[in-house]
Amino acid sequence: MARSLGKILVVDDDENLIEVIRMRLESANYEVVTIIHEEEAITAIREQHFDLSIIDLQLTDRDGISLMEDIHKISPDLPVIILTAYGSIESAVDAMKRGAYSYLTKPFDPRELLFQIEKALDNRRLFSEVKRLQGLLVEKYGFENIIAKSEAMQKVLEQVSHIAGADSTVYIHGESGTGKELIARAIHLASDRKEAPFVAINCAALPETLLESELFGYEKGAFTGAMRSTQGLFTQAHKGTLLLDEIGNMPLSIQAKMLRVLQERQFYPIGGKTPVAIDVRVIAATNKDLESAVQEGEFREDLFYRIHVIPIHLPPLREKKEDIPPLVDHFLKKFNRKMKKKVKGLSAQAMQKLMIHDWPGNVRELENTIEFAMAMTRHDVITDELILQTKGLFPETIKSLKESKDLFEKGYLVNVLSITKGNVSKAAEMAGKYRADFYALLKKHDLKPEAFKKS
Repeated sequence: MARSLGKILVVDDDENLIEVIRMRLESANYEVVTIIHEEEAITAIREQHFDLSIIDLQLTDRDGISLMEDIHKISPDLPVIILTAYGSIESAVDAMKRGAYSYLTKPFDPRELLFQIEKALDNRRLFSEVKRLQGLLVEKYGFENIIAKSEAMQKVLEQVSHIAGADSTVYIHGESGTGKELIARAIHLASDRKEAPFVAINCAALPETLLESELFGYEKGAFTGAMRSTQGLFTQAHKGTLLLDEIGNMPLSIQAKMLRVLQERQFYPIGGKTPVAIDVRVIAATNKDLESAVQEGEFREDLFYRIHVIPIHLPPLREKKEDIPPLVDHFLKKFNRKMKKKVKGLSAQAMQKLMIHDWPGNVRELENTIEFAMAMTRHDVITDELILQTKGLFPETIKSLKESKDLFEKGYLVNVLSITKGNVSKAAEMAGKYRADFYALLKKHDLKPEAFKKS
């Protein structure tokens, strides 16, 4: 018998419909539990594991949305598909706002039902993989949430979860301070190479001769001072992962040797006559525009295409400001432990100052800003005069009025959602907006309330 694709709970008081759904799903190789009475559904959720639930909007004693909310109290991550009559689409949309994965209007096409189930289960598997990835990073590096409240960073983590198992070369591009090494480590930890070494080198930090010997090693007597043979980082990273950080600063002479290594998976140490075979996954990272560097003759075109296999772009902090509040929380906890303090948080004015700033130094600059404020404060709340003391409040280049208004509006929404922990009703009330108008603003700025809920 073929392996089940998943276990599904179906709740509906229409016995004929529920039997039709059972037959359709079982023929598609799903395990199905059907329930007519709502309270039995709660018992089933407590006692059994389900991968997905299908719930009718209109049940005998209560509506399907309230049942879904009770189910989510027990199993928060369980995807729910709501079945609704044609005239109840508004209620179905409300159900999605309150946590349903999707809805289907009766009578529905069985193929559409199977498609929605498959999509929901794929989404859940991806969500579980992202959470596992975050857990690995917390366990290894103590970095809660891996800067991933924003949709932009969630997409990066989804990408990481997809490509971690492959051995293809990864190209990470992002400004200084965006967390390129952290993402490289995440890829390594989520891969089959996680038990082998993760080795990193900053190609901009070493002169040409030293960089070459660090990467490839050398034989005894290869040059003055080579008193013994030394393994290079490629050899040290065998079976594991090598991060070439700031590869855009690699000299052209070493780029040629790097290209051969990536093509042939072997190299000669300096002064060596026997090639060394290696099994290494290479991750290249840079804050430079390498395509422009290729045009200007500063970077080899053939090497660029060799490393540009799986590109990952890390957005700057100014483009994902909804990450600022959770990052601030993380840094407060970190420096409270380090400095033995008990700072509870930031004043509203201090947080607003953080939201307005353009962050040319990205997450690293934010961390330094919080560390300075923590060191200087004598109170349990950090006030705005300790934030960005040496920085002008506005960037040197003046934005257009519309850009500035949009930037302020998004920052304000992020602030309100952070304060209310993603409660849209409270946030709309605080903002003096109707709930529908508030949702329109969230859609305009691509903000998801659930990203601000405390887990």
